[in-house]
Amino acid sequence: MKKLWKSLLASSAVFGTMLVVSFTTVAGETPASSQINEPLLLANPEEAENARQDNGMAQVNSVSQLSDVQPTDWAFQALQSLVERYGCIAGYPNGTYRGNRAMTRYEFAAGLNACLNRVNELIATATSDLVAKQDLATLQKLQEQYSVELASLRGRVDAVETKTAQLEANQFSTTTKLVGEAIFALSDTLGGNTVRKNNSTVFQDRVRLDLQTSFTGQDVLHTRLATGNPRQFDLGDRAFNGRNTSEGTQTFDITGNGETNNNNNVSVDWLAYYFPIGPTRVYIAGYGGVHSDYVPTINPYFEDTDGGNGALSSFASESPIYRIGGGAGAGININFGKGGGVLQQSSLTLGYLASSPNSPGLGSGLFNGNYAALGQLNVNLGDRLELAATYVHGYHSGGSALFDGGGIVASNVGVDGTAQANTLVNASSSNSYGLEAAFKASKKLSISGFASYHNIVGETGTNRNFEAWSYGAGLAFPDFGKKGNLLGLFAGAEPYSLGRVRGANDIPLHVEGFYKYRVNDNISITPGVIWLTAPGQNSNNDAFIGTLRTTFTF
Repeated sequence: MKKLWKSLLASSAVFGTMLVVSFTTVAGETPASSQINEPLLLANPEEAENARQDNGMAQVNSVSQLSDVQPTDWAFQALQSLVERYGCIAGYPNGTYRGNRAMTRYEFAAGLNACLNRVNELIATATSDLVAKQDLATLQKLQEQYSVELASLRGRVDAVETKTAQLEANQFSTTTKLVGEAIFALSDTLGGNTVRKNNSTVFQDRVRLDLQTSFTGQDVLHTRLATGNPRQFDLGDRAFNGRNTSEGTQTFDITGNGETNNNNNVSVDWLAYYFPIGPTRVYIAGYGGVHSDYVPTINPYFEDTDGGNGALSSFASESPIYRIGGGAGAGININFGKGGGVLQQSSLTLGYLASSPNSPGLGSGLFNGNYAALGQLNVNLGDRLELAATYVHGYHSGGSALFDGGGIVASNVGVDGTAQANTLVNASSSNSYGLEAAFKASKKLSISGFASYHNIVGETGTNRNFEAWSYGAGLAFPDFGKKGNLLGLFAGAEPYSLGRVRGANDIPLHVEGFYKYRVNDNISITPGVIWLTAPGQNSNNDAFIGTLRTTFTF
């Protein structure tokens, strides 16, 4: 018993890392999120078994199982005695001990109490000559000395348990959490006479409420409600088939309910389920799915799933190739490569989305209506360079838009690009090829870009076959001026097609700059401007779209 007490005293400086997170919390410290659910010091075999079941922790039977404890450590023998002779201590789930962290008196009291319980168990089960009277007297004295801390600790733990029980009794769901976003945006346009005449200053909003449900801890079901009232600016060009250009679409213009005039009507805009099968990640979309839900877009900092914390425009957010088709379907992401060399973990992605899978009519359904099938190879070279090659094959009914995202803005309305690149007068098939790349130059600079080529073949009629192009590149400066801020600069050409309309063969450049200022963890303010040099592929027209976007996340 003297050996037990000496071991306990010798290891007191490292007890702090072997306590349950709640001990640190009641002592007035806030644990990091990564520490939650990590079991530490165990009082007895029953508690050890409970911890193993609750946290997936293996009992430490030998000090050699602790990867960060070496025989040269000053407390090695004390730890060896506590672990191997008395079974008083268990390690973290990853096999570490973390013996250098400072501890509080509350933590020491909790650890002492746990080992005292173990001592009582040994006394109850061992022979009468195991414990000497002076050892019992010493232990009793220690118990009395720390009685105040133990009593305070016990009271705080009881209070925490009471609050936890109350929260569990009144929570919305044990499996579902709510992730929300609200955007307020003040926007206006400047430019040619037509642009000034056709537009006014607007104040618009969009709200998303995403119910995220997990049944196994590794899967997630997204049921997202959305509403808003944004309407796109009229850039004064209906140069092809009565269609206006879809350039300059901002991310908050996308409400996902298929209505251009959505007067804050609430609807389910996304219903999807993710789950793993071994190293493969499976995605199933019941409604509102787009390719970027399941495939890496290789555009860090700019891409935010059309949210309010990335680029202003949908074009700067991701390559337009991911906007071809959408709706319901499935995708799989297969990881390969273990890292450690030049080739880091990479992936092969396959997916299929249909725009009207719920309709049994002719020219509709899962396979007979508009659809888009995607394949992408994603390669990580080292920890700085990421490359991807993408192929999309689609079928589109007459009057469709090529880059429609399955109708997430409105039926047959494009998300990106000019009317010449979007409008499919007749039923057509498309084959699209894209390259994407991202280079992490430093912690403060990310460079990314993409290019895509699209070949469209119409089934009947004149002017049915055409080609479209798109490309862009951006510089992102994370933590610019303050941690959490983001300065973004992006330039490129939204999807365009030359030769379809006489007098509208200029390349429409898109230049964008924005600065996201992080007010706190839940609020950001983003001023920015989008310059379109030739909307509708006509350089006689230009447009500036200025926006002040405020994003609330909760």
